[in-house]
Amino acid sequence: MKLKFLFLFLSTIYSFQAFSQTVQVIENDTNIPLAGVIIVGEHETTQTNIDGEASLDIFENDEMLTFKNSSYIQVKILKSEVVRANNIVYLTSRVDLDEIVISASKFEQNSRDIPQKIINFTSKDIQFSNPQTSADLLENTGNVFIQKSQLGGGSPMIRGFSTNRLLITVDGVRMNNAIFRSGNLQNVISIDPFTVQNTEITLGAGSVVYGSDAIGGVMSFYTKKPQLSYKDDLYFKANTSVRYASANFEKTGHVDLNFGLKKWAFLTSISYSDYDDLRMGSNGPDEYLRPEYVEIIDGIDTIVANENPLVQVPTGFNQYNLMQKVRYEPKEDLSLDLGLYFSHTSDYSRYDRLLRYQDDNLRSAEWYYGPQQWLMANFQYTKLRSRSNLYDKVQTTVAFQNFKESRHDRDFQSEIENIREEAVNAVSFNMDLEKQISPKTELFYGFEYVYNLVNSSGQEKNVNNNLVSPTVSRYPDGSTWQSAAVYTSLKYKPTSKFIFQSGLRYNQVFAKADFTENNQYLNLPFDSTKINSGALTGTAGISWLPNKTIQWKLNASTAFRAPNIDDIGKVFDSEPGSVVVPNDNLKPEYAYGGELGLMLNFENVVIIDLGTYYTFLDNALVRRDYTINGESEIIYDGELSNVQAIQNASKAWIYGFEFGLKINASNNLKLTSQYNVIGGSEEDHGIEVPVRHVAPNFGNTHLIFNKNRFMIDGFINYNGELSYNQLAPSEKEKDYLYAKDDDGNPYAPSWYTLNLRTQYQFNSDLRVVLGLENITDQRYKTYSSGIASPGRNFILSLNYTL
Repeated sequence: MKLKFLFLFLSTIYSFQAFSQTVQVIENDTNIPLAGVIIVGEHETTQTNIDGEASLDIFENDEMLTFKNSSYIQVKILKSEVVRANNIVYLTSRVDLDEIVISASKFEQNSRDIPQKIINFTSKDIQFSNPQTSADLLENTGNVFIQKSQLGGGSPMIRGFSTNRLLITVDGVRMNNAIFRSGNLQNVISIDPFTVQNTEITLGAGSVVYGSDAIGGVMSFYTKKPQLSYKDDLYFKANTSVRYASANFEKTGHVDLNFGLKKWAFLTSISYSDYDDLRMGSNGPDEYLRPEYVEIIDGIDTIVANENPLVQVPTGFNQYNLMQKVRYEPKEDLSLDLGLYFSHTSDYSRYDRLLRYQDDNLRSAEWYYGPQQWLMANFQYTKLRSRSNLYDKVQTTVAFQNFKESRHDRDFQSEIENIREEAVNAVSFNMDLEKQISPKTELFYGFEYVYNLVNSSGQEKNVNNNLVSPTVSRYPDGSTWQSAAVYTSLKYKPTSKFIFQSGLRYNQVFAKADFTENNQYLNLPFDSTKINSGALTGTAGISWLPNKTIQWKLNASTAFRAPNIDDIGKVFDSEPGSVVVPNDNLKPEYAYGGELGLMLNFENVVIIDLGTYYTFLDNALVRRDYTINGESEIIYDGELSNVQAIQNASKAWIYGFEFGLKINASNNLKLTSQYNVIGGSEEDHGIEVPVRHVAPNFGNTHLIFNKNRFMIDGFINYNGELSYNQLAPSEKEKDYLYAKDDDGNPYAPSWYTLNLRTQYQFNSDLRVVLGLENITDQRYKTYSSGIASPGRNFILSLNYTL
């Protein structure tokens, strides 16, 4: 009788625990509670709160539960097993070989299935690396080289390509527009790093999925999504961050608010940053110092001595970013997302142009960009399950973007300020579909249409009397650029050890420009130009895993870049004494490439990632000397200038090697290292010369200790040297950017920095990140940069979650 009573008592306790319990979901590495984890049963759904807790009362004891969060590997477990695990469920971050990538096909795939190398930088990585801008975010990956002409800049270089030969996307929408130029670009700083959930960098060609410009790589930014409550109660979450950096006296503030209902969710994000003039390091080449600058005193341009030559005057600016997202999820497999994005900078100096001298005086009194402004409205319809014979998954994206930028320059003691303003309206439509043809075969295909309208104006302003008169604009006003494309990609996976993927894309590009207005200044031998050209590109590759230790990746691809309005219609001063004029006889440039990758994984303790690649660029669009009506020189902005134009006048050969290493010495200690070797040459009047955007060898090494709520990272960043003979001809002409070798010639010295970063998570609500970068206060420039990099830099960041 006593035994029977005891059995009933224990059964009652077990039933109470099983049917009236609260589970806590915890991150495996840090033991930090995870908010926003979705728990899906057979009929009901719930979600963890800010303490990582959720009630399981709505589920049956024998019901299978799925714990899901986009940043973590999902876990399936019976409710009864949760009880036996002390009501705790651990989730592991998606890292290394198991990470999921989207950029390869617009739908989720395991990175092991992709024959190309794709770098995934998660929100957790971003929070710890704590970048000032999205350009710095890319640089922190160790696979992207960043050039800066000014503090408000950051032009990526990937595998020897840059600017309009690389593609940037935000939530699946291409940011590249009709005036993306071959010179250095800073559009990437319009993307707020506080809003980025993860970044995927495709190394190498991506034209089959993304079309024109995706020759050297694709940088895909995916921003945070609004989080639903999946129940009748409101789910509210707020994040606020502040950051300070000593090298440019950065003051940054950020707040985002999430309101989640059962089927609706809203996310609002606001960020503001203010930067003073940047201080460089004290140990390095004297050529980088800023001994003097131009100041307007009583209306007169005056050269004044810099009180501290380490401070780069003027480089400071400010920027704010806004984002509003709305998500409606009527069903688990159906979602509608609206995103509104806005970024605006203050005026900021083109610092490298302010370093030029003419005779004994600084050449420019002023040279600055007007506010860089970016607006995007993006609507996405996503359905992840369908009984249609045509598709299983479909995503449709419609977007509108508006870009605004301007340039203002005035020579020293000149009364004329040159003002050129540009605006681009871009409309795009994408439909991407996936179909499971058989258990071993998946088909991806899609359609794309892009339309760009370019408005451009030129003015000369007399700064003494403020009188304004028209002058030649940078681009022909009212120009249009259109692209229509269809693509398909096939994935065949006969076994878990072998995956084959291939794809084709056909693109038709139309461009139209009218030069009638500008011809009153240029007298071109034509009044208009049209481009109507097609491009067929393809890719094929395999991923082979003969055993758990070895993975091979082999991929061959073609890519293209169609001439845009910047190529066919631009008028600008490329360098002192030269002017670029329009060319009405251009066709697309093509790239043919291959890459081979090998990953060795020794029991997840030592992971070695090797890769090599080769790319041939044919009909390359480059700037070369030109003539107008037989004349090789014309007057531009009051100066006799050598005439140049973009032409299909070159070929290029680019190759490289990438080495990655990860050693997990213990659960708490790991070492990572990345090193990139790049080389290449291009044809210049029958002679092979170095390619302008081939960066020096570069890399980094990190030693990271992580235990419970504490993480510390000691790391080294390093760059190799480019000698005078290794510089491209166009770089040799910019000797004011470089240090001088023993013969007095410009060159890019090697450099390294020692750095320390630490993070402490006080609780689930409060996190602090401290950093000390460039500890030895090195004075250095990244290759081709006009501005010297920060000297010793103390960084403090606080994040609070409510």
